[in-house]
Amino acid sequence: MRILVVEDEPTLRAQLVQAIADAGHTVEQASEGREGHYLGEVQDFDAVVLDLGLPLLDGLSVLRRWRAGGRTMPVLVLTARSSWQEKVAGMDAGADDYLAKPFHMEELLARLRALLRRLSEHASAEWHCGPIVLDTRQARALLDGQPLALTSHEFKLLSHLMQRKGEVLSRTALAEHLYPDDSERDSNTIEVFIARLRKKLPEGCIDTVRGLGYRLMEPQCP
Repeated sequence: MRILVVEDEPTLRAQLVQAIADAGHTVEQASEGREGHYLGEVQDFDAVVLDLGLPLLDGLSVLRRWRAGGRTMPVLVLTARSSWQEKVAGMDAGADDYLAKPFHMEELLARLRALLRRLSEHASAEWHCGPIVLDTRQARALLDGQPLALTSHEFKLLSHLMQRKGEVLSRTALAEHLYPDDSERDSNTIEVFIARLRKKLPEGCIDTVRGLGYRLMEPQCP
């Protein structure tokens, strides 16, 4: 999944980015409200972790502008203020969940997983496609009950394909979810990762739709 972290405190921002990346996601970050608003406005994210106490433009204003502009990605709000009034204000602005500082990183990751599950048909932390199981809690994949040896990029690619099972995804869209930095994106490398995944998965699971992209097809999985 592709996650945006908007947090002005450098140490916490670095910890959030590392923890979310370690969970198998692609992460982009912003250190102030205007930059965060811009990224959320012009790019597609599967979820956002948004601090309320941001410089230049506060988190509530960022969130209100996103919602007013039709941006519907799930947003987990962070704040050092734990009063019920602040929680209500965040929810009224369009937040999907709320976490007061200080917090345990494990709880944040659990809440993030819950938000991501709402995007799709997946109701649990384990996603299934025939003999393939992707455990979002442990950031691992299994084939017929045995662990699959995947690189971080292969795991991210498989995760995105499974979350949108049956949907055709272009190479450009897949590249955006693999690389947080525009300068690193090269849709041609997606062919390489697709080829590697095909060698590790049952034949026919990943379908090529000529001129459009790729899709994961459960009916073709043995």
